[in-house]
Amino acid sequence: MPQVVEVLVEGGKATPGPPLGPAIGPLGLNVKQVVDEINKATKEFEGMQVPVRIIVEDPKKKLFRIEVGIPPTSQLIKKELGIPKGSGEPGHTPVGNLTMDQVIKIAKMKIDQMLSPTLKAASKEVIGTALSMGVTVEGKDPREVQREIDEGLYDEIFEKAEE
Repeated sequence: MPQVVEVLVEGGKATPGPPLGPAIGPLGLNVKQVVDEINKATKEFEGMQVPVRIIVEDPKKKLFRIEVGIPPTSQLIKKELGIPKGSGEPGHTPVGNLTMDQVIKIAKMKIDQMLSPTLKAASKEVIGTALSMGVTVEGKDPREVQREIDEGLYDEIFEKAEE
């Protein structure tokens, strides 16, 4: 039966130290090999915390595989906008602005982990996260953009994105 170790690491910057080393060392794996594999698999998420699962298939043969999760929506928004953190006063002090294309890009990355059945619904979830972070969408209050999505204002963009 495979053993599973779940850790949160910074994309492309995993190290043999905690939390990784102590978690996989006792399993008999080559820690450096596991770290290198994780860094290769997570480099596109540099600067973000990424959930990683190390599945140890056979400790004797040192067989393992890695599954990389998708960072939280808030992390993807911060990376997309190049901002260090959300607003200390969401609703009062905006810290950035997402375009609808950026919203859709993030929604596509996260849709498999969301409860949303459609890209439109997933995009509304991303916009909800933007709202709580103090990020505007298309230069407007995110709630206004969610209403406009419901009214069909962005249907053309969604149709193109789903092609």
